[in-house]
Amino acid sequence: MSDTINIYKRSVFEQIKKYLQDDFVVVLHGSRQVGKTYILLYIEQYLKKQNKQVFYFDLEYPDLLIEINKGVDNFIQMIKAKGYKENETIHVLIDEIQYLDNPSSFIKIVADHYKNIHLLVSGSSSFDIKTKFKDSLVGRTVNFEIYNLSFKEFLTFKGKNIVIPEVKTGKDILELKNLYREYVIYGGYPKIVLEQEEEKKKTILLQIIDTYIRKDIKDLGHIENIKKFNNLLYILASQSSNLLNMASLSKETNISFPTLQKYLSILEETYVIKLVAPYSKSASVEISKNPKIFFFDSGLVSMLWFHTFQKTLLGSVFETNIFGELVRQYGRSSIYFWRTKHKQEIDFIVNDEKQLLPIEIKTSFNQFNQSAIKSFLKKYHLAKWRVIALEGEKKDKHYIFPWQIKQFK
Repeated sequence: MSDTINIYKRSVFEQIKKYLQDDFVVVLHGSRQVGKTYILLYIEQYLKKQNKQVFYFDLEYPDLLIEINKGVDNFIQMIKAKGYKENETIHVLIDEIQYLDNPSSFIKIVADHYKNIHLLVSGSSSFDIKTKFKDSLVGRTVNFEIYNLSFKEFLTFKGKNIVIPEVKTGKDILELKNLYREYVIYGGYPKIVLEQEEEKKKTILLQIIDTYIRKDIKDLGHIENIKKFNNLLYILASQSSNLLNMASLSKETNISFPTLQKYLSILEETYVIKLVAPYSKSASVEISKNPKIFFFDSGLVSMLWFHTFQKTLLGSVFETNIFGELVRQYGRSSIYFWRTKHKQEIDFIVNDEKQLLPIEIKTSFNQFNQSAIKSFLKKYHLAKWRVIALEGEKKDKHYIFPWQIKQFK
């Protein structure tokens, strides 16, 4: 099937490739429609070009699901019927692994007793997988979080052969600004990027929202009051990039505090939102202060908030988009924000093993005020900082465009 499809290479493939011949089971997880299936199909193409024997199974097909649910012995008979010879080294790719009744047991048996079978699986979300995956898989899997397209991948999908570090001229910068504005407005879901017509983009995104709520949330989250959950989703979209006050949100949505916490947890586990903690050297401060909420896709925010795509570049939507870019570069657990009792605030603090980096986000560099950055640098004895914007005048090396994020990693 995949031999006839034009499949784009995703950036994460280079990381996955390192584990293709290892004993680890490779697990891809992320929200719906971010491209997990096509990553598996790209891997299938790559392995076949290396003359490897590959078997691909999509558990969206009920007949395949029924057969594999019968157990590993039946699965081995299935691949033998397809040409597998016992003890032969093969790669097996299974899409939507969470549909199995007991994926943990299946993976554990294959990993422990069939060392010649290299297993790569995908699941529609962390929530799906964590619900069914057990601790018995510790040490047997290597996990990759798959997100929607980065801006670099967006350019590839748009057929733009732009080498970002080489962009110097005003004409090229203007083209990148226009492309980035499009990236913010419509978001980074692959199908939406590839679709040319705006009305069809809207239809696709509405279908993604509907499928998420109807299939993932109702079935997997066991949520009975879908109307309240829908309303929560709309309200949260309007608050993306802002502080989240749980007590106020509970009153506004008429959802009890424990239920609200459950809903937010599900939204996080299904890669729709992230509650970002404030940066502090004191763990107790991080726990007691209100988090900020961010969606992972700016197009999704616009559709939920305004029910259409906004042509004006709103600061909160732009900041939401930059959050997604930072997550793809540094990981979800490395992104914080900073806010003092005197209400000095910095949009993002990147805190990983390599650096502590304050970052301010503005639609225009001309809106930037250095006071909060200076306070943070003084408090933590730092010199490095960045402000990211799309318009206005860059004053020095600390001022960067969004597509230059990769260059300061």
